Order: sequence, then structure tokens, then C-alpha cells
Amino acid sequence: MSNIQAVENQKIQQDLLNVIRPSRRQRDYQQLALYKDVNPLDWEDWHWQLKHRIRTKEELAQIIKLTPEEEKGIDKAKGRLSIAITPYWATLIDPDDPNCPIRRQAVPVASESAVSPHEMTDPCAEDRDSPAPHLVHRYPDRVLLLATEHCAMYCRHCTRRRLVGEHEHQDADSVSRFDAAIEYIKSNRKVRDVLISGGDPLIMEDEEIESIVSRIRAISHVEFLRIGTRVPVTLPQRITEKLTNMLKKYSPIWMSIHFNHPKEIAKRCKIACDMLSDSGIPLGSQTVLLKGLNDRPYIMKKLMQELLQIRVRPYYIYQCDPVRGTQHFRTPVAVGINIVEKLRGHTSGYAVPTYVIDGPGGGGKIPVGPNYILSQAKGKYVLRNYKGKIYTYLE
Repeated sequence: MSNIQAVENQKIQQDLLNVIRPSRRQRDYQQLALYKDVNPLDWEDWHWQLKHRIRTKEELAQIIKLTPEEEKGIDKAKGRLSIAITPYWATLIDPDDPNCPIRRQAVPVASESAVSPHEMTDPCAEDRDSPAPHLVHRYPDRVLLLATEHCAMYCRHCTRRRLVGEHEHQDADSVSRFDAAIEYIKSNRKVRDVLISGGDPLIMEDEEIESIVSRIRAISHVEFLRIGTRVPVTLPQRITEKLTNMLKKYSPIWMSIHFNHPKEIAKRCKIACDMLSDSGIPLGSQTVLLKGLNDRPYIMKKLMQELLQIRVRPYYIYQCDPVRGTQHFRTPVAVGINIVEKLRGHTSGYAVPTYVIDGPGGGGKIPVGPNYILSQAKGKYVLRNYKGKIYTYLE
């Protein structure tokens, strides 16, 4: 890098820092003992954020007042889904409230050790539907490419906890390990839609991401390319000008971002989403329904409305999958149906996502919602609207 480029990059970073101020939803990182001496430019470096993730109970105890349940959970959270919290995410946590929605998603609790009889290691049967390494093919025209086992933060409700965080180091030859998957896509002309997910593909280096994206874009029958990520929420510093410029070269690329609570939409997250939208990347949201966290209609309504304000279109609400160790997060299905009922007609149509259950055992996404058709016979439909009023439609 030339001196001119270095100066220009530093200017861009400084301009960014000038507009970033802690919102009411987060603490200034320099108020936290762990980060009081951190240089602002280091804080904005996504590599620094990854390197300094909170990985131990001792570090986390400097951020929040741990409960006995959390201490037990951390002690047991070893191996594949060990604790990993970005410094940025730590600024969003309420240090005194064990029910803080940001905290509950990141800090293990003892309840994760309880496994109910119907819980599964791979509830979506992705391993069964894998015709090549790193690839899942369930729907006729769509495939899922699992680009990495790693995430910026390990969410405690993770569906892929059998995979995520399993390996400390990524394979050195990251290009060739997808050869079989790419060849499968090339040979199956029915595949028109590819979703790149993981783990989180955006924690890979720009060059690794581009290698995968360019190879898929070179396949003539692939029309639709998506990236599934949580990085704009858990590590917004990762969304850089270099990354967005690279992705723009392969437009159109769509992006599905995992949001669970309004508190996640802090100023820094909004900046990341603005950079993606301004680069021509359409953004959608995917939300997991979580007990005691976002299972109230007013919370979900606030989340969906605030997502629209940052140009993210609500897409799915997922019933929490019956993956091992997540029983404490799951709600009755009726809770999700009630949320949709309280959204439909009570807010913008754009703010109403589809509530789905991923059929256990590989059934795929099954839409679930309120029943608005009361009866149907010989071209006559009796319907109810969002207010409960009855209407008749004749064909």
C-alpha cells in the first residue's frame, strides 16, 4: 500500500469515527474496563474486533455482573459452541439485567445443558441432504453453500451448533475445498438460486469471499445469489468500502441479515446497512422467535418497523428449531401466530414477515399464520379481516 493510499484510508476511517457516537442503546466502549485504552482506529478494525472477542468467564465478568446460571453455562460451553462475543456487541449488553435480550443471545446459561426428548443435533436434516461437501440441496431450484464454520459471535440459539466453531482453523486451501460443490451446481441446471451461508461467510477475507462469489457467478444458469449473515449486527465494522465495492462487481447480490431485537439496531449497525444498501445490495431480515426476548407483539412490531427505517425488508420469522440445548428459547407456535395477527393490518404490509416452521427432519420452511378464510363453498368465501369483521367474496 502506498503512503497516499494509507493516508486516504486513515482519512476515511477518521470521517467514519466522526459520525459514530454511542446511541442510547449502547455504552461508550471506553467506559468499559477492558477497552478503556483502545485506540478508536483499532476499535473500527474488524480484525481487531475478532482478535479481541470475549472468550472467558474472567473477561466477561469485567463487562457484566454474572449470575450463577450464567457462570454454570459458561463453564459448560466448551468446544464447538464456546463463548465468543465481539467487543462491539459487549457495548450493547445491559450489565445489570440478566434478561437483557442482547445478553441472552450471547451469554451461555445452565439451561443449555438440558436436552428434551424431541430435540435433535441436525433438526433440518442438512447433513442428509448434502450431495457434496459444504452443500445442501433440498428445494428443486435452490442450494445452500456452507462457506465456513465460524461466526463473529456464537449465538446461543444457533441451529447449526453441530458445526459452528468446530474447528479452530480454516482449511488453508479455501478455494479447492469447494470444488465438488461448485461442480455439482454446474452439473445441475435446475439450480438457479445459491445461498452462501455458514457460520458467517462475511468473516472470511475479501479475497476468499470473492473467490466463491466469482465462481458461482460464472455459472450461467445461476440467476439469484444470496449471502446469509449476522455480521452487520454483531460486527458492523466488517462492512468496509473495500468489501462493498467487491460485492458490487457481482451485482445483483441479495443479503439476508439475522436481526432478533430492536436493541440491535444501534447507530453503528445502521451505518453498515446503509453502506450495503448504497452499494445496490437489497437487504432482508430473518428473525428467530425467542422466548422472553422477542415473543411479545409490540417488540416484534418495533423491530420490523425499525428495520424498514434502515432499508431492511422483514422476510422471515422462524420458529426456534428443536436443536439440542435450546428448549429454554422455544415458544408455543400459537405465540408466533398471535404476533403475525398483531402485525397484519396494524402496520405496513412491508413490515409483516412470513412466520415459518422448518419442518423437523428436512421438511423445509412451512408457512404458519392466522386463518382468515372462515369457510369456502362453490365459489363463495367467507373471510375475516384484521379487525375480526366478516366479509363475503363471490367468485
